[in-house]
Amino acid sequence: MKRAFRLQPNNMNDDIRPGEEAVDLPAGSDAGVYFIGRIRTPWLKRADCPKRGTSDGPVCAIVVDERWCQGLEGVEAFPRLQILYWMHQARRDLVRQVPRSHGRASGTFALRSPVRPNPIASSIVDVVDVVGNTIRVRGLDCLDGTPLIDIKPYRPA
Repeated sequence: MKRAFRLQPNNMNDDIRPGEEAVDLPAGSDAGVYFIGRIRTPWLKRADCPKRGTSDGPVCAIVVDERWCQGLEGVEAFPRLQILYWMHQARRDLVRQVPRSHGRASGTFALRSPVRPNPIASSIVDVVDVVGNTIRVRGLDCLDGTPLIDIKPYRPA
């Protein structure tokens, strides 16, 4: 079954804060990404999401599409995982931003904001359990229904 994900948010024409700058986005992309599932969290609005997930946060579910389910074999052996996901409701055209936290303009690449040309996010999560195609974890900071890009075992240096 195909799932539709909105890749371009409607907010591209929203007002921007004083000091922020936007650029025109390229006409096409350079690469393709396969979403391998979606993430289930309690947060429905960006304003409700934590800025960073914590190990004492709510249990969230990483639901892997059936076609990729065999790729989960052995993942239960790792107490922590790195989760890569697509911040599908973030605008993508700002090169300078003014975060509410400090109100000073900074270049996009000097911030951890989801607003970036390629809104890829990464979290290190604590595994609660793995059942079938679902990994229950703590430590996420994304909206319910966020597209899943990849799962990697976390091995600290």
